Amino acid sequence: MKKKNDTNYLDKIPVHPDIRWNADENGIVTLEIDNKGVMNRIAQKLLKKPKVSYIHLDKTGSFVWPLIDGKRSIADLAKDVDAHFGEEAHPLYERLAQFFRVLDSYNFINWVE
Repeated sequence: MKKKNDTNYLDKIPVHPDIRWNADENGIVTLEIDNKGVMNRIAQKLLKKPKVSYIHLDKTGSFVWPLIDGKRSIADLAKDVDAHFGEEAHPLYERLAQFFRVLDSYNFINWVE
């Protein structure tokens, strides 16, 4: 039986792992992900897969990414998103939580314990 997690997802504090990133002149953030490991090496040799993948975030993700500092919770970041985008970001908490779930599933972020 799976134990219920009582932690509020919005109280979690994200932090960047060691990922290179940059922002273009429009503020759109691109993450540079190194494709490491044995399977990636094989795919690079046989299937001509790239050594680095470039992940382009949308405008909301590009706004949030530089704000991730290991000190602010998702709820704190939501306040900044709401102040910047207003009604355009709604449903705010659901969209932000999904954004962080996706980042977490690809190991693009870590969590402060």
